[in-house]
Amino acid sequence: MKVKHIASAILAATFVAACSGPKNTVPQELTLKDVVGDQFLIGTAVNVRQVAGKDTNATNIVKHHFNAIVAENCMKMEELHPSEDVYDFKAADDFVKFGEENGLTMTGHVLIWHSQCPEWFCVDKNGKNVSPEVLKQRMKDHIYTIVNHFKGKLKGWDVVNEAIVEDGSYRKSKFYEILGEEFIPLAFQYAHEADSTIELYYNDYGMDNPGRREGVVKLIRSLKEKGLRIDAVGMQGHMGMDYPKIEEFEKSMLAFAAEGVKVMITEWDMSALPTVSRTANISDTIAFKKALNPYPDALPDSVSQAWNARMKQFFELFEKHADIVDRVTAWGVTDGDSWKNGFPIRGRKDYPLLFDRNYQPKPFITEMIKEKETNTPQ
Repeated sequence: MKVKHIASAILAATFVAACSGPKNTVPQELTLKDVVGDQFLIGTAVNVRQVAGKDTNATNIVKHHFNAIVAENCMKMEELHPSEDVYDFKAADDFVKFGEENGLTMTGHVLIWHSQCPEWFCVDKNGKNVSPEVLKQRMKDHIYTIVNHFKGKLKGWDVVNEAIVEDGSYRKSKFYEILGEEFIPLAFQYAHEADSTIELYYNDYGMDNPGRREGVVKLIRSLKEKGLRIDAVGMQGHMGMDYPKIEEFEKSMLAFAAEGVKVMITEWDMSALPTVSRTANISDTIAFKKALNPYPDALPDSVSQAWNARMKQFFELFEKHADIVDRVTAWGVTDGDSWKNGFPIRGRKDYPLLFDRNYQPKPFITEMIKEKETNTPQ
């Protein structure tokens, strides 16, 4: 009996020593935000289903891999301000609550935009353009109300979206028809008056285009000459396999930074399908053609490899200029969420985002994470 007791004691002591000694911990899997580190914020656009927890896999990706979010639709003009005397903040408030609960940096998108603008905003009851004075007051009321509602919760606002066209001139929107070039500085003025602490951005697509590049440079200078605040330019990253040229995109990044503003890569996605149109204007659609929907089931390996290689090239460009890049934001969580599935041709199936329809990271993301893990001391 005595030997048995001694043996039991030895086993017990061995067990305690094993539990209390140094632990062989399994290294925690790194994430996309670990890869980025403190170079810049890495973000994604989220929709109302993800915020509400109705797409838990996507929601988990957001929490796990990103540290910044922007609302896909719920902060746009027609959503927040559907009629003159009605504001609807429910969905946007849920977005902000989600961001706060998960420690995510949030950007407001967007205060003034010609698209998804409620019909009443620029016309009277008879459908005729309102006077400049009326539009100014409507802009001021709209911006003051919205910026104040979210005061202290967002890092910044996309103040004006897509107001410069390819040749560098102003888009002939209702805002331009009624107020001319004045509508942009007014928007920035009202936003700053509503909250002098918040960052203010101009956001546009096709920024590799030399004409638009020069137009935006002139806009930055004009705002600054008027003593108005502009903190960054959002360069929408709507790309394709054959555009933009990396060199031209980089030229625009450096041109904007030379004017004393930060650069943000916003709305980043890259279509894997044949290019139909380079526009991001959602009113531009064309008839469906089978030849332009070549991958209804999955991407061929060769196309996937080319897509991943090109995406990594752009990511490396953003890292190269991390001193001027403040944020990189994908326009959606997974391929299944992307607006590119139905634009510019209804019915197309595209593969433009960082995570696939099975909620798995694309190969170039996995590759970057593995490289980071290899270079991280255990």
